[in-house]
Amino acid sequence: MDSARQIENLIYRYAELIDTGDLAGVAALFANGEIISTEHGARFTGTSEVLDLYKMSCRLYEDTGTPKTKHLTTNVIIDVSGDTAKARSYYTVVQATESLPMQPIISGRYHDTFRSREGTWEFASREMFVDLEGDCSAHLLYELQ
Repeated sequence: MDSARQIENLIYRYAELIDTGDLAGVAALFANGEIISTEHGARFTGTSEVLDLYKMSCRLYEDTGTPKTKHLTTNVIIDVSGDTAKARSYYTVVQATESLPMQPIISGRYHDTFRSREGTWEFASREMFVDLEGDCSAHLLYELQ
């Protein structure tokens, strides 16, 4: 499998893990990386910090163990240069709960960097940007500002 496809799979794996409520799996993707929100002046580095971030921000529902979301990642553009790469993509999150009919709740962009170690690609960083915000109250444990 070529490098761009391996990187694309990492981007989609993130969405799959968060939608299944596997916060530890999400955090493991950033064992040697970080999540950045310039808009909020925040940076979370490594598995432990990233796991803490998701535990304090992502609402998981008892009946399913998931956030009852689908993270849709599109418009993926990947530039590989040797053993490093950059990617840009869009995300849209839809959610449905007992009290919230299915609807898009947030949309934005990811700016990612990657590195290859011994032939395996990993996240170096993910910067998140919010472009459109709907009702995130059933998903996030805090209010976006």
